[in-house]
This record gives sequence, structure tokens and C-alpha cells, in this order.
Amino acid sequence: MVTNAVKLPWACTVNGQDVSLDVDPRESLLDVLREQLALTGTKKGCDQGHCGACTVHVDGRRVLACLTPAVQVTGRAVTTIEGVAGADGGLHPLQQAFIDHDALQCGYCTPGQIMSGIACIAEGHCETDDEIREYLSGNICRCAAYVGIVAAVRQTADAVRNGA
Repeated sequence: MVTNAVKLPWACTVNGQDVSLDVDPRESLLDVLREQLALTGTKKGCDQGHCGACTVHVDGRRVLACLTPAVQVTGRAVTTIEGVAGADGGLHPLQQAFIDHDALQCGYCTPGQIMSGIACIAEGHCETDDEIREYLSGNICRCAAYVGIVAAVRQTADAVRNGA
């Protein structure tokens, strides 16, 4: 196999840490996170942008890491599921709410669901269960945990609104 791999310098902040690598311009953000940075919490589901399992935040906005070229996030702030814990290392409130509401079965979609749920709450799209479902619709759960997922997002959004 002949390769003419060109690597480009890549520097950004991942979970609050400065990172510098050389990346193939064809590599997805998902592959760089998982294979070069060993951040395997972000899941590779369909690898076509249909399931949402690879959802991460770039500059606070959710993106599908499988469809995002890594070079496109140069100089930006990337947050993965590994980066949402509190300063004390404790669970993010939405992670705890997922546990409280049994919002996972196989758990494969859970990191992407939590990343989308955090964004949904930050965007203020949690007034009703229907609104939560609409704004989480890019993340597919095939294990019937969706009722618990919506309840977890609603509980966390209510806590944020009440200053908790």
C-alpha cells in the first residue's frame, strides 16, 4: 500500500488542555479524539452523522465529531464527555440525573445524549418534554431509555432554572 500522507499541524484545547498534533487533513475529529488522544468516551456509532453517538462541543456548540474534519477545529475549544465533570471530579449534574432516572440501558448512546442534553439546557430548549425530544432528536437511542433521558434533561434544566 502506497501512502502519500500529508500531515498538518493541529492545535486546539481539548477538555481545557492545550493539544498539538500533526493530523491527516482527511481525519475526522472523532478519529483524532479516539485514536490519537485516547478519549474513547465519544462513541463511533454510525460514522455517518445519523445516530449522534459522537456528539461533542466545539466552542460550546454541539457538533457531530464523525462529520467534522479535525483541521476545522484548529484553534478552538473542544469538550468531550470526559471534560464535563466538575472541578472536583464529581459527575456533571446531567450525568447524575441520567443515573437517577435510569436513562441508559446499553449505555452506548449515553455520552452523545449527555453532550446534547447539556447543549439543550444551555440553549434554553427545555420548557416541555416535546421541546426536549425535538432538540435531542439528532441523538438516537435504540434501547428504549428515551423516557428516562427526557426526564433527566428536564430535571437538570429545572435545577439550573432554580439556581441549583
